[in-house]
Amino acid sequence: MKRTTLFGIALLLSLSLMLGACAPAASTPAEAPVEDAEPAEVMSDPVTLKIAVLPIMDALPMFVAEAEGLFEANGVNVEFIPVASAPERVQILQAGQADGTVNEILAVMFFNKEETQMQAVRFAHMATADHAHFAIMAAANSGITDVAGLKGVEIGVSPATIIEYLTYRLLEAEGFSEDEIVTLAVPKIPDRLALLGSGEMKAGVLPDPLGPLSEQSGAITILDDRNAPNYGASVISFRKAVIDENPEAIKAFLAAIEEAVAKINSDPSQYAGLLAEKQLVPPPLMESYQIPTFPTAGVTSEADWNDALEWAQSQGLLDVDVSYSDSVNADLLP
Repeated sequence: MKRTTLFGIALLLSLSLMLGACAPAASTPAEAPVEDAEPAEVMSDPVTLKIAVLPIMDALPMFVAEAEGLFEANGVNVEFIPVASAPERVQILQAGQADGTVNEILAVMFFNKEETQMQAVRFAHMATADHAHFAIMAAANSGITDVAGLKGVEIGVSPATIIEYLTYRLLEAEGFSEDEIVTLAVPKIPDRLALLGSGEMKAGVLPDPLGPLSEQSGAITILDDRNAPNYGASVISFRKAVIDENPEAIKAFLAAIEEAVAKINSDPSQYAGLLAEKQLVPPPLMESYQIPTFPTAGVTSEADWNDALEWAQSQGLLDVDVSYSDSVNADLLP
C-alpha cells in the first residue's frame, strides 16, 4: 500500500451547526393525618446525553428528533456538541466531554484496541440501491472514464478510516490487486473537494452530498457503494461507561431516532428546510437534492465487523483482535 501526504491548496468550506425543567413540590393538605398521607413520588430529572456531531447527512435523524420534540417525548434530554473534524470528535469523546456520536466501526475498533471504551448501538446511515453514501470521483481533466483507469492512480482518502477501507473493498471487487490500489492521504474533505476541482488530484473519495456537488464542476463518478452498502455504513456509538450507567436513557434516545427515521422515510421533503438550517447540503444542491432513505433499527453484523478488522490488521492499523460482542450492542434497540 502506498500513502502520500499532500500539501496543496485548501478550500475554506465552512459548515456550521446550531446547536431543564422545574416541578413545584406537592403539598399535603393540612387536614390529612400524617399517618394516612401517601409518600410523595420522587421524580428524577431526565438524563442529558451529550452528542458530538459533524455537519453530515448521517446526523439528520438526530436533528429531526430534536426538531419534532421526540427526545423529550421519550424522556431524555439531548445536547449537541458541534465538531469540525473526526480528530476533534475523538478528542472530545476521549476527554469525556461527549457521551456519543456518529462514527463508524473502524473508529470503534481503534477506541477498543486495549479495552472496551465504545459500543456501536445502531446504524446511522448507509447507501441504498438508489442513493450512494460514498463515491470514488475522477477529476474532469484526469482522463479517467472507467474503473480500469483507477489502476495505479493515487486516490485521495482520509487514511485509516472507513473511507479508505471501502475504497479497497470496492476496487478489490472490481478485480484490482492490492498493488494496483494507491491511496493518497488527504484527511480533510474540503481539501479533497478542492483538489478534485482543480485537477491537482486525479481521483478521490467523497461522501454524499459532496459527490454530486463535485459533478457540477465536471468531476465524474467512477464507482460508488450502492451495491455494497455495509462497507461505508456509519453507526451511532456511545461510551461504554455511559451505557452502563444510563441504559434506559440510551434506549429512549434510540426510540426517538427510530421515530425520526420513520418520519423522514415517509415524507422526506418536509425536512428540506432543516437541511438548509443545519447546512447539511451545499446551497447549489438544495433545489435538486433528494434526501436519502435511512436505515431502520439494526447493527453491524459480526461478518462485516470481522471483514473490517481483517483489513485494518492487513494494513498495520491494528495488531490485536477487537471483540465484536464487546463492541457492538444490539440490546438497546427499540
